[in-house]
Amino acid sequence: MQDVARLAGVHPSTASRSLAESPVRISAATVARVRAAARDLGYRPNASAAALRTGSSRLIGVLVHRLTDLALSTMYAGVDAAATAAGYSAVVANGLDDPAVRHERVDALLARGIDGVILADARLDDTVAERLERLGVPYVLAMRTLPGHASVSTNDVEGGRLAARHLLELGHRTAAVAAGDALTSTGRDRTAGFRQAFADAGLPIPDRYVASTGFGVAAGHRAGELICRQGPAPSAVFAVDDLTAVGVIGALRDAGRTVGTDVALVGYNDVELAAELPVPLTSVRSDRDQMGRLAMQLLLDRIAGRPVPSTLLPPLLVPRASTLGASVPGASPPA
Repeated sequence: MQDVARLAGVHPSTASRSLAESPVRISAATVARVRAAARDLGYRPNASAAALRTGSSRLIGVLVHRLTDLALSTMYAGVDAAATAAGYSAVVANGLDDPAVRHERVDALLARGIDGVILADARLDDTVAERLERLGVPYVLAMRTLPGHASVSTNDVEGGRLAARHLLELGHRTAAVAAGDALTSTGRDRTAGFRQAFADAGLPIPDRYVASTGFGVAAGHRAGELICRQGPAPSAVFAVDDLTAVGVIGALRDAGRTVGTDVALVGYNDVELAAELPVPLTSVRSDRDQMGRLAMQLLLDRIAGRPVPSTLLPPLLVPRASTLGASVPGASPPA
């Protein structure tokens, strides 16, 4: 720092303040001269030393079950953009939907001195949120919810209802659900909303038509296989996640059925892939980028000691050929 100050012709304290994220009471010309000197000398601020001095690492941790999940990667992009704008860096860790791994990854994040956590890997059978609360680490949930914990998510019950109403309006009388993971709010709430709408129409969905095999392509294929073994075959399937829906498509194909022709399929999240499939997928859209940005803002509020409310974003059904082209033998729209 003394070398930088000497080259820029300023006092070391002025050089230090000029290299801060938001220089205060220093002219733009001086800031530019100091930063140019730092570049010429190859100077980099020591983040660990700064954290010790300020009590803040300017790092936030983001725990997801798998960043390869397209919906989560978009949500994380929103977190990262909002973090950068606020002068923070985001560090992501995969919990793999495994309680032991999840706690190990939280330990690794805490060891880096993070200022807070965005938890997108929450389950009803896990205690990570309670542990963070007990330790006094600021956190918020994103995408998934837990009772009593601040979160930013889509109104997934309403999203399930939107999917069901769409199919009912098209005349479908029998439907099945690839229900994801029943211990997550996304699997539980989307399924509950869908089943409730069918029940309200006088068409309750039997439990045997609900396959809770997890999220993702492989899990969706297993769910599709279980559904195909039931009789009579449903005319429509709701998958609570778009990648799960892709696996369902494969299982239906193997069973001799064609999505968009003799069976309708609705997904959830409306990832970019959905519109580009050979038969474009009808999906319930959730604004994951906005979700990530709002989660970061809520986390900043918690870091500052302010109370934060949970936020529910509105879902939107995007109809495409996977439902609009499917025939419904002998069906008539419900009254």
